[in-house]
Amino acid sequence: MSTSRIVSVFGATGLQGAAVVHALLKDGTFSPRAIVRNPECDAALKLKAAGADVLKCDWLDKTSLVSALSGSEAVFALTFPVFGPGQTQVDQGKNLIDAAKEVGVKFFVFTSLPSIAEVSGGKYKSCVHYDQKAEIDAYLRTSGLANASLFLGAFLENYWKFDLLKKTATGFDIAVPNYSATDRQAFTWVERDVPAATLALLKNYTDPSKKVSGKSYPIVNATISYAELAAMTAKALGVEVTFTSAPLMGIPPVDEMYAALAEYSGLYTATPVPNPDLVALGMKFGTIEEFLETVVKPRFGQ
Repeated sequence: MSTSRIVSVFGATGLQGAAVVHALLKDGTFSPRAIVRNPECDAALKLKAAGADVLKCDWLDKTSLVSALSGSEAVFALTFPVFGPGQTQVDQGKNLIDAAKEVGVKFFVFTSLPSIAEVSGGKYKSCVHYDQKAEIDAYLRTSGLANASLFLGAFLENYWKFDLLKKTATGFDIAVPNYSATDRQAFTWVERDVPAATLALLKNYTDPSKKVSGKSYPIVNATISYAELAAMTAKALGVEVTFTSAPLMGIPPVDEMYAALAEYSGLYTATPVPNPDLVALGMKFGTIEEFLETVVKPRFGQ
């Protein structure tokens, strides 16, 4: 493993960050530095045991960030939505970017989202968790750092992370607010393809002919309806899997998010699936069928 090409990974104990850390360890080109809030938690200790350097850091403390990022060639970063008063994820993102620039980071990868307010021409104004990520994106573009943003769809891992695939008497049901049986969604296999895309970008960003910097890269494994996903899941599991249009949740940012995603087919229809820009960088995407066979079937199979 390289000891000089350090990639600092934020959110390292969560779904995205942990997957990136493990992919970097397996690949060996870069040395992952897992940036965590609590280095003594079980997830952080597992990363340390796997061979990652683990450092404690307060994302809202600039001095802490500068110390944690010192010596890093690149950064993989994400921010967390804050619903309510106080510091927002924009504060998180700007602190990360400013600290990375201060210590001389050469490349910054940010998992982001487009602005739903902008996409909808102002029709949907409550999706602050999307709009704030877009604001961070804009800040990153003007920071002077070489950068790339990864746009993610609905996480396929929500089957168990948010109990999306619910057991019924005859099999399973997928219930989603504001979606009809024909409305489409963009789906992302996060644990597999966020690390794959990140590695592809890290290995190519120094080549000016690849024109990596300054772009947004949607990571979409399929744009299909939830009803189609239910049918594919039923085939993989050999049981009935139904789709239900669920009631609104009563949370404006979330309800508007589902409405907008249903109206705009998951937001990324302008980009072919699989994303040709990432394929050109050597990335091989997974498929929904592979996800169902290798991940869902062992978890939910009878």
